[in-house]
Amino acid sequence: MKRRDMRLRQSQRGVAVIMALLLTTLALTIVASLFWQQQVQVRLIENQRLQLQKQWILRGALDWASLIVREDAKYSSIDSLDEPWATPLADTRLDQYVENGKADSDIADTKLAGQIYDAQGRFNLNNLCPNGVIDNVAVAQYARLLTLLNADAQLAQKTAQAMTLAAPQNVAPYMPAANASAPKIMSEGIMQRVTAIPVTAAPVNLPVAPSLGNAQTMSFNQVDDLFAVAGYSPALLAKLKTFVIFLPRSAPVNINTASAEVIAALVSNLSLSEAQLLVGTRKTASFNDLNSITRRLLGKQFAANTFSVTSNYFLIDGKVQMNRARLDMQALLERNGAVTKLLWIREF
Repeated sequence: MKRRDMRLRQSQRGVAVIMALLLTTLALTIVASLFWQQQVQVRLIENQRLQLQKQWILRGALDWASLIVREDAKYSSIDSLDEPWATPLADTRLDQYVENGKADSDIADTKLAGQIYDAQGRFNLNNLCPNGVIDNVAVAQYARLLTLLNADAQLAQKTAQAMTLAAPQNVAPYMPAANASAPKIMSEGIMQRVTAIPVTAAPVNLPVAPSLGNAQTMSFNQVDDLFAVAGYSPALLAKLKTFVIFLPRSAPVNINTASAEVIAALVSNLSLSEAQLLVGTRKTASFNDLNSITRRLLGKQFAANTFSVTSNYFLIDGKVQMNRARLDMQALLERNGAVTKLLWIREF
């Protein structure tokens, strides 16, 4: 009897030990899970803080770039590559501008770089079909540019046709249902322009758009939008980005900042080598007015509104590196005299 009681007590003690171990393991698992969740939350908050800091740093750089181009308009009647706005900002550590001993640990590891480009030094693809009508002269110019870049010249006509079909007058307007609620618009980053596309729960209430064949009903605002046109490859678009752009409206090319390829494409009887020679001579003698353009391109054929010596549109590239995180930005700025306006901004 005593042996049976002793065995029972030993068995109960063994079960108690196992239960204690299981409870201890469960408690450790719960504590570890709580610590892990807390660490994830802390890292998430830290990443959000870094993102906001990077955005505000780039916004400050964008304001500074706007000030530079506004001041340039006050003291210069032309825009050329030897002016202060065209000087790139190399990697600059921001701790150089913070008092010693008071720099935040994140700021101490932050570098900023950027550059301003003349957007009117590139071929404006919106010249292909102003107001939804194809401009054959501009199409021929774009075809020559594609040829100079060893690309298919037929893409010029395809691009113009796609842009014509995507023009506002060729797209059926949206007619929301009477009970449709207003859509919510969400955007990330700072000052991003978002085009809201309303969607209703009852598509049967929407009007039927007219048939446009293989028309692209999207609008063309960025060079990457050319992917919608058959024939454009990632490699070709990467090459084109330094030569073409979509500006809000038709605009002449600034001959003081345009590349030799763009100039040769705009002048029908100007060879690439002649355009390269012209680009070399403008380093010592910029074009001051339209008469100087006519004199130096004597005998060459181009329309009166093809070139200019001033610019109203500028591309701003910015890059900020903060610890392990990096943010790149590109913005298009419009300048009218001493007033600047931000047209769009992209973060990537």
